[in-house]
Amino acid sequence: MAQGFSLKDQLFNAEKTRYMAGLFAQADPGFDGEAFQARVMSRLPELELKQRIAWIADCLQTAFPGALPDVAPVILRALPPPLDPSLSDDDFGDFIFAPLGEWVAQVGADHPDVALDVLAEITQRFSMEWAIRPFLNSHPDLVLDRMQDWCGHSSYHVRRLVSEGTRPRLPWGQAVGLDLTDPLPLLDRLHSDPTRYVTRSVANHLNDITKKDPDLALDRLKAWHASGAQEAGEMRWITAHALRGLVKSGHGGALALLGYDPDAPLEVGVAVIGEARIGGVLEFAVSVSGPDDHPVLIDYIVHFQRPGGKISPKVHKLKQANLSDGCLRLNKRHKLKGDATTFRLVPGPHRLELQVNGKVRAGVSFELLA
Repeated sequence: MAQGFSLKDQLFNAEKTRYMAGLFAQADPGFDGEAFQARVMSRLPELELKQRIAWIADCLQTAFPGALPDVAPVILRALPPPLDPSLSDDDFGDFIFAPLGEWVAQVGADHPDVALDVLAEITQRFSMEWAIRPFLNSHPDLVLDRMQDWCGHSSYHVRRLVSEGTRPRLPWGQAVGLDLTDPLPLLDRLHSDPTRYVTRSVANHLNDITKKDPDLALDRLKAWHASGAQEAGEMRWITAHALRGLVKSGHGGALALLGYDPDAPLEVGVAVIGEARIGGVLEFAVSVSGPDDHPVLIDYIVHFQRPGGKISPKVHKLKQANLSDGCLRLNKRHKLKGDATTFRLVPGPHRLELQVNGKVRAGVSFELLA
């Protein structure tokens, strides 16, 4: 039996199940809400998160058998009012509606037009980026055409679905067979959106593209900058967020687009202060000197020892600044957690490096103590 954890219990629990049952009872007086709740809760505690979504969808199908054209009216009647249209960010919705997307995907495969209509409504209560991906695979032209219309939708949740649903590397999402260039005409419209919720998705989409074709993403960003369709400050934010992966890897083209010269004449120094001990901190001092007011983007890389003698470098952001009077000095304390569950620290020789404007400019070895 899978062990429960707080996120699952917050997203799917008896109270949430009761809430959903009440919505469908109002939509269909013949619906037995108590029986639905009992069936859902009979298995819910033993399931992991994605299994819970599928299980609730199965319970809904049992309560309302039939193809999507038969059940779509009751789904739409059961939906609560849309999310607050006055907001513009961080309003993902209520996770209890995720099973509705799973239900639509399961019974709507042969009815894509109806499915897209229903998903456009549900996504205004909870994001449907996972549910739309099966339809992108089975009916790509139909979905992409519909998404062109959605780019002008009055709800920013529907507009975001266009970018998020077509992402090449959507977390948790089914892989889609689209070419990287297929959604670009949609992003050309969405990058000028007035809401950060949408532009963050556009930036995340481009960040996905950089993993496979950095030049494609860079060329698009340059074109968007040249078009002037987005406010300058927001366009700078989109660019930085879209290129964050390339910046960590020191990609020269990405850094140049952000205004950082990889070949700038800089002098960089780094020194470890005191002992570095597991459970304590790695403290170090940094100095950067160069042309007055020159922009610098500083990352630090800790090369951790791994069991078996392997080395695992981890890149961390440190500072973005301009060199005031041609100089910048700062200290950093990096926590060395000894109880982290995802990355176990190993005593022994380690190395710290400073990456400035995408190039490693200085480094120092240190001993990590137990």
